[in-house]
Amino acid sequence: MSLVNIVRETPIERTPRVQQIEGIFELTSSTVSREEWTVDLPLEEKDWNVGLIVGPSGSGKSTIAREIFGNTLMESFSWEKGKALVDSFPAHQSIKDISFALSSVGFGSPPNWLRPYDVLSTGEKFRADLARCLSSDELVVMDEFTSVVDRVVAQIGSNAMAKAVRRKGGRFVGVSCHYDIIEWLQPDWTYEPSDNKFTWRSVRRRPEFNVTIKRVNRSLWNKFSKYHYLNHDINKTAKCFAAFVDDIPVAFEAVLSFPHPVSSGWRLHRTVCLPDYQGLGIGTMLEDKVASVMRATGKPVYNRMSHPAIIRAKAKSPSWKMTSKPKRQIPLGRTSSIKGLSSTLARNRMTAAFKYVGKIDYESAKTLGVI
Repeated sequence: MSLVNIVRETPIERTPRVQQIEGIFELTSSTVSREEWTVDLPLEEKDWNVGLIVGPSGSGKSTIAREIFGNTLMESFSWEKGKALVDSFPAHQSIKDISFALSSVGFGSPPNWLRPYDVLSTGEKFRADLARCLSSDELVVMDEFTSVVDRVVAQIGSNAMAKAVRRKGGRFVGVSCHYDIIEWLQPDWTYEPSDNKFTWRSVRRRPEFNVTIKRVNRSLWNKFSKYHYLNHDINKTAKCFAAFVDDIPVAFEAVLSFPHPVSSGWRLHRTVCLPDYQGLGIGTMLEDKVASVMRATGKPVYNRMSHPAIIRAKAKSPSWKMTSKPKRQIPLGRTSSIKGLSSTLARNRMTAAFKYVGKIDYESAKTLGVI
C-alpha cells in the first residue's frame, strides 16, 4: 500500500463564543479546523489475518481506517428489529454456519440466539457483532472494537475472534483505544496513529490464566442454572465440580451414575461456562478433567449433546470417541427401546453420543475424593 496523505478540514463559524475561546487561550483565529495524517501501511508485504489500529481517542484511528479500508469499516451491524438474532445473518448461510460463528466467538447460548439483538446484554451484542464479522467473506474492519464491554469480556472475546478468523482463513481489523487487548487478540500487525508507528508482529500464545478444578456442593448450580441452554434442573444424586479462575467459579460440571444393561458407568449431566468466560475452552477443559477423574473409578464415562459446535469439537478431540452419530432422540413421552431400561428420554432433537477414551487421572481423583 502506497503512502497516503489524509487531510480533513471543518469550517468554523466565528460566533462570539468561538472568538472568546480564541482570546482566552490565545488561539490563532481561523475559519477552518484542519487535521492531517501521513500513513503508510505496508499490508501487501506479508500474508496476514488480524490487524489492530490502536491509540487514544482523537488520534485519528477511525478517520484513517475509513480512508484506508473504505466501506469495510463497521461500528455495528444492521439487525432485524423484533426478529430473532439468527434471522439477521446472511440468507445464504445455514443454521450450522450461524451456530458455528456464534459459538466460535463465545456466544454459546441457543435460547439467546432466538432473541432480538436490541434486548441482548452489552456483552452478548458485542459477541453477536463479532459473529457477523465472521459471516462475511470479505475483510471486516470494526470501529470502537471492545470499547463498550467489560475488560474481561473484551480480552476473552478478542482471543476467541482471532482464533476464529485464523481458523476460517479470513481477515479482520479492530480499531480500538484499548491496549490491553493486544496480548489477547495477537494481531499480525498494529498501527498507532499517534506515533505513526506500524509494526509487524509474530503471533504468540495468549496470556496464561490459572484454572483450578474443585469438588463443589450442588447448591452452586444456582449460579449457573440460567445459563444452561436446555434445562435448569439438576439431579439430586449428581456429583458436582467447578472450574475456578482467581477463586471465581466460572464453569460447572455435574456427573450422574449411568445404569446400562451392557456397560454401566458415568454420564456427564450439566456443563455450563459463564458467558463472560466463554471462548477460552474452559468448559471443554472441565469436561475432559472430570471425565479423566471419573474414569479412575474403573467405569466408562459417556456424554450426549445436541449443541452443533460442541459435537464438532468432541468429534475432533482424541480424548473422545463418537459412539452414536447425530440423530434424533426419541420424542418426549416415549421410552427407551433398550431391553431392561425404561426411562423417558429427551425432546425430539438431534444428539450425538461420545465415550471418554483419554488419559485417566488417578492423582486428581484421590484429591477430589472420587476414589
